Amino acid sequence: MTHPCARPPRFRSTVRRAVATILAAAALPTALACGGPADTTRSPERPRSATSAPASPVARAEEPGRTAGPSSASPASASPAQASPSGSPAGGNFPALSGEVVRKLDGALEDTLKRTGVPGVSVGLWAAGKGSYVRALGVADRKSKARMSPDLYMRIGSETKTFTVTALLTLVDQRKVRLDDPVSRYVDGVPGGDGITLRQLAEMRSGLYNYTDDPNFQKALKADPEREFVPAELLAYAFQHPSPSGPGSRFQYSNTNTVLLGLVIEKASGLPFGDYLQRNVLDPAKLKHTVLPAGRAFPNPHARGYTRQTKDGKEADATNWNPSWAWAAGAMISDQQDLRAWARVVADGTLLAKATQAQRTTFLPTSYPGIGYGLGLFDNHGWVGHNGSLPGYQSTAVYLPAAKATMVVLLNTDTAVGGSEPSSLFAEAITKIVTPDHVYAFPPTNGTGTSPSSS
Repeated sequence: MTHPCARPPRFRSTVRRAVATILAAAALPTALACGGPADTTRSPERPRSATSAPASPVARAEEPGRTAGPSSASPASASPAQASPSGSPAGGNFPALSGEVVRKLDGALEDTLKRTGVPGVSVGLWAAGKGSYVRALGVADRKSKARMSPDLYMRIGSETKTFTVTALLTLVDQRKVRLDDPVSRYVDGVPGGDGITLRQLAEMRSGLYNYTDDPNFQKALKADPEREFVPAELLAYAFQHPSPSGPGSRFQYSNTNTVLLGLVIEKASGLPFGDYLQRNVLDPAKLKHTVLPAGRAFPNPHARGYTRQTKDGKEADATNWNPSWAWAAGAMISDQQDLRAWARVVADGTLLAKATQAQRTTFLPTSYPGIGYGLGLFDNHGWVGHNGSLPGYQSTAVYLPAAKATMVVLLNTDTAVGGSEPSSLFAEAITKIVTPDHVYAFPPTNGTGTSPSSS
């Protein structure tokens, strides 16, 4: 089904018109391409179908100007020829999740909650033969004081990238696309598109400017965070800038890459992105509480999200902000149990051919020690998956293969603490206890950069 905001057939002319409009408007917010759909809700018991959001962009993890990626700041450069930085995790000493370990985890979560000041957080930890640990602390709603719960829907930001790239790789397995195809074969108007491959888009090495770093985009989003964006507008913000680096030369987290992959999926499949995602990724993975929303739609029950990514820097309720600006890079919604299942599916390659998954998990180094990035997922000291962040919410969903362990962290703010994403601080505190040889960690940033989780 075609969304009312679907782009016209000639995408190149659409992008050019959008660029011209942005340049003419200078610092003024761009005009709304089309109104966002009315907010709708669905009950958690009911399987939802991912409606094809117009061009609902990104999935980053922190400020609107940050890029989506693993988590706290965007890695800079690294030689593409090197292999995964973390090597094969040992994981054999994962402790039983009971007794003293549970007491230590409870204490670490309480301490991190106080230190970060986040409204609420839910945490899940599961390991084969070792039990499970599920906790929810703080509040889901500052006003009503409703408690946080592991059963709530949450916006997941750049975790969306794992779904988008999985969808792309199913097309590889269907032989409808090849990873070394140039993006220009599927999308017109990409600067240097003849020399940028789908592989480079998925591994964050295209060199294309990240549209969420553009000051005019940030102004437009903060001026009206409930407005609808379409992909052509998002790409226009990026394409008016020169590429910071050449294709394949270094790792550079950019939401532009994943928005382009959403368009590639539409072109190659002949379906709206959300419809293809539902049929070929969400349904086969049996994820009934994961959706690409249309506009501001947010299934019930959900936590309210809080952000300081506002015009005046004061905290605001971002629950009903429109995530269309993140679209294929970070607009999706899920819950703890679906992300528990998904973390293993994406790390094991359940939906993909073995050869395709082997390419996906070739983790090239980033500027972060111990962290590599593959095709739409990272290896953080042995934990494989992704994180996400966008105004009001953050997520981490990762899997440690050798221990068959899964960790999911969801919280309802994206406000950084000392330059670090709070979701990463919770994940670090947990892994220091259960996997001291594989501590999930991103170094602090200057507060303006992003990591692979940012949308």
